Amino acid sequence: MKVLVTGGAGFIGSAVVRHLLGRGDAVVNVDCLTYAGNLATLENESMHASYAFERVDICDAAGIRRVFEQHQPDGVMHLAAESHVDRSIDGPAAFIQTNIFGTYTMLEESRRYWESLPPTRRDTFRFHHVSTDEVYGSLGDSGLFTETTPYDPSSPYSASKASSDHLVRAWHRTYGLPVLVTNCSNNYGPYQFPEKLIPLMILNGLAGKPLPVYGTGANVRDWLYVDDHAEALALVLREGTPGETYNIGGWNERKNIDVVHTLCKLLDELAPATNGQPHSRLITYVADRPGHDHRYAIDASKIDRELGWRPRETFESGLRKTVAWYLANGEWIRRVQADKQPEQRLGLKTRVA
Repeated sequence: MKVLVTGGAGFIGSAVVRHLLGRGDAVVNVDCLTYAGNLATLENESMHASYAFERVDICDAAGIRRVFEQHQPDGVMHLAAESHVDRSIDGPAAFIQTNIFGTYTMLEESRRYWESLPPTRRDTFRFHHVSTDEVYGSLGDSGLFTETTPYDPSSPYSASKASSDHLVRAWHRTYGLPVLVTNCSNNYGPYQFPEKLIPLMILNGLAGKPLPVYGTGANVRDWLYVDDHAEALALVLREGTPGETYNIGGWNERKNIDVVHTLCKLLDELAPATNGQPHSRLITYVADRPGHDHRYAIDASKIDRELGWRPRETFESGLRKTVAWYLANGEWIRRVQADKQPEQRLGLKTRVA
């Protein structure tokens, strides 16, 4: 296949690009290179004969139309999004623009292109929208998100993603566009921008800086290794049923504070502090962010049952790989930090700027 991947210079998008090229597909990476998109993430892949890059904003209809006409893809994997809850609290406008209007633009240009295809190519074309479990809101101490869980978003980020999910399903029901929707749990792994919990804790720990934890750290997340996620996404694109939703999770629920303590132990083992003190001494509790959901947990049994996918990595094996990767890739870290590296948790603003 030739796959148009939006947001392919980002964390999950770059993992998808690497996976698709590795299995012999051609990739057209469409990315406008915001702060979290960096071509250093695809330095090796950029030389691949089956890879093309287009610096286009997904809100630019004319630019997206040109990409479709020039590259003639067989499918779309739509990952481009503003994706950080904390940033959505500090500045929600970009999330509304990119996640809602950008998805609308991608849907309309995909529909225009799909309707122009000959019947055989129309039958196999797919629009795969990649979303988040945060659209479902917050769970109590028990229960799991399923594909039929009602939406109840809490943050500007999750509300914008919920809106985009609804648009995608509406384009399927109204216009017949063959869409697929996936909702995933928290991703972690190599090449993640250092504002998210795990890379922020790793890099702050290596630098001897505070490890900021919201509230008491009791919030629970399900963790999914990014390469496992990329494999699942490609499988859904190839074999998923149009109109269906698939939840993708790692079956790895952990409290945030337990994640941080596990990271501290790995750093103590793999990169001990020069003073010999444990990294856990750097843990600092900060004020909780507004609307902080208590618990997310995905029931990923549908994708297992219907498509035969389960994650390969446990949380322990994936986290060890992640820490080792950051220790071995200082040059990549320095390049992405050259733009901006938050040294404290974002998302604490409650006033209008």
